[in-house]
Amino acid sequence: MSRRAVVIGAGLAGMLAAAVLSGAGVDEVIVLDRDDLPEGPEHRKGLPQGRHAHLLMAGGLAAMEDLVPDLSLRKRLLAAGAHEISLSSGMLALTPEGWLRRWRREGPVMLTCSRALLDWTVRDAVLEHCPVEVRRAAVVGLTGSAARVRGVRVAAPGGDTELEADFVVDASGRGTRVVTWLAGLGLTGIEERTVDSGLVNATRVYRVPQGAERFPLTIVQPDPYRSRPGRSAMVLPIEDDRWMVSLGGTRGGEPPADPEGFLRYTLALPDPIVGRLISGAEPLTGVHLSRSTSNVRRYLEKSARWPDGFVVLGDALGTFNPVYGQGMSVAAFGARVLDRELSRAGLTAPGLARRVLRGTARSVDAAWSMAVSQDLRYPEVRGVRPGLADRVVTAYSRRMMKAATGSYAAASAIWDVTSMRTPPTRMFRPTALLAALTGSPLPPLTGAPLTPGERELLRGLDRTGV
Repeated sequence: MSRRAVVIGAGLAGMLAAAVLSGAGVDEVIVLDRDDLPEGPEHRKGLPQGRHAHLLMAGGLAAMEDLVPDLSLRKRLLAAGAHEISLSSGMLALTPEGWLRRWRREGPVMLTCSRALLDWTVRDAVLEHCPVEVRRAAVVGLTGSAARVRGVRVAAPGGDTELEADFVVDASGRGTRVVTWLAGLGLTGIEERTVDSGLVNATRVYRVPQGAERFPLTIVQPDPYRSRPGRSAMVLPIEDDRWMVSLGGTRGGEPPADPEGFLRYTLALPDPIVGRLISGAEPLTGVHLSRSTSNVRRYLEKSARWPDGFVVLGDALGTFNPVYGQGMSVAAFGARVLDRELSRAGLTAPGLARRVLRGTARSVDAAWSMAVSQDLRYPEVRGVRPGLADRVVTAYSRRMMKAATGSYAAASAIWDVTSMRTPPTRMFRPTALLAALTGSPLPPLTGAPLTPGERELLRGLDRTGV
C-alpha cells in the first residue's frame, strides 16, 4: 500500500524532514510552501530573518550530516563559499565580562554563510538525492480528527482543496498557524509563552577589503546586566568575498536604518572595532531591518491529547532570539528525533507523533532556557520577569564567562555548549565547576587579542580616527 507524507514549509527544517521521510521508505513525500522558491541562493519573502547573520553550529551540522550522510552538506557549503571558523582561535569576541582569548588549540567550529546559500544548498542536495516533490501551495488547515491527522487543506482559487496524507509535518516556521489548525480538530488549550526583548536587527553587506580575507569573525556581544538596552554588532565572512555586518539592539537601543547612523551605532559600542573595520570597506547593500526576533514557545507536547500522524518541527515549535544562533541546529535536532523514531516504528505506528514531539521538545527547551535567561534581563522586556532559579543560573553563567576570559577549561565548556555539541549540563561537570570557582588565572585583556598583522590591517582600514 502506497504511503504519502506532506511537509509544510520548504525551509531548512522542512527539507531535512523530507529527507528523513524519504529515507524511511515513504513512497511519496510532498513539500508545500507558499513562496516561489528561488532557483539559486537568493533571499525569499517567507524567511523574515533571512538577510541577517546566521551561524551553523558544530552540533547542528553534525546532526545534518548524520541524517543524510550521502549529501555531504559540509563539503557542499564549503565548496559554495561558506567559511569554517574555530571558536577557539578564529574569533574576536567581546563579552560582558571582557575579551575572550584566542587559544592555539583545536576547538569546535561553526560555518558562516548567508542564510540564502545555506537553505538553497540543503534544498538542492535533498532534491538531487531524494525523491521529494516541492509544490507552491498555502496550507490553511488540517484534515482528520483529534485522534489522527489525515492530510491538509490547501487554498485554491475556487475554494479549499484537500490533500490526503498518512503523515504531516508542520515546519512552517515562525508564522505557523498550528494552534489554530489544532483548534479546528477540537484540540484547544495549547500553552504558549512569549518573551520579547524588542530586539531589532540591522544588517548591511560589504565587500571584504583587500588583505582582510582571513580577518577573524568579530563580535561585540550585548550586555544584559547593566539595566540598559542591549547593543551588539557582528562582522562575519560569507560567500563571494563579502562581510555580513549585523547590529542588534533591544527595546530602547534599536539600531538605525540609515547608513550614517549604522556606522555611528557601531562606534558607540563598548569597543568600536566593528565600526573601525567597516569604515574603510565598500558597502554592497543598503541597511535591512527586521523585528521578528521574539522568543515564542508553543508547549504542544503538554497537550492532553495529540493526533497520530502529525509532527511539529523547527520554529513552529519554538523560536528564539536569533542573536544566540540556535534555530538551525534545533531544527536539525528535531529532524534527527524524527529519524530515530521512524527507525524504531513504522510511519503509522500509534504514538509515534507524540514520541517525536516529546523528544524534539527537549532540545527546544535547552535552547529556550539559554535565550530567555538573557533576554529577561533587558529593560522593557515583555514576558515574565526572572525568578530565583533564573537569577542563580545567571550568576553562575557570569562567573563562568568571567573565568573564560583567561581559563581554557572554562572557555572550552562555553564553546561546547555554544556550539550545541553538548547540553548545558556540560557547564556543571567537575572541570567546569572548578574553573568557575577558581576564576581566570590570567589578567583581563585590555583590548582585542589581535595578531600584529591583524592590528596593522585594522589601522589601515580605519577611517574613523577613533
